[in-house]
Amino acid sequence: MSSKKKGAPLPASSAGLLRFFEDETKGFKISPKIVITIPISLIVASWLMDIFLVP
Repeated sequence: MSSKKKGAPLPASSAGLLRFFEDETKGFKISPKIVITIPISLIVASWLMDIFLVP
């Protein structure tokens, strides 16, 4: 019964996206919090350097 579910066709409305995101890939797994925090902190650090280091 489980083999039938794995081979079942996807609904036409999902366009294969559901199957794509179910697959596990190799590589680094980064939390979304880190992905948002690092660029924001770099922007803030850049602004602070611009404010305090300008003669």
